[in-house]
Amino acid sequence: MTDFGKLLVLIGGLLVLAGVAVMLIARSGLPLGKLPGDITYRGKNTIVYFPLATSILLSVVLSLVLYGISRFRK
Repeated sequence: MTDFGKLLVLIGGLLVLAGVAVMLIARSGLPLGKLPGDITYRGKNTIVYFPLATSILLSVVLSLVLYGISRFRK
């Protein structure tokens, strides 16, 4: 049971770090979420938002970061 508790603490810490990173990115003025490839549909009573370009950009950046980390671990 203590292993499960440690896992929950680790996941909570990672969520806090992710939240801080999102807040810092939002304050930096980067146009994440408003890139030209992001799709927004505004209906009469609904708004559907699909951040396609932002998702691709974040995927490429995270892939490069994880690739760099894996290269240093060897």
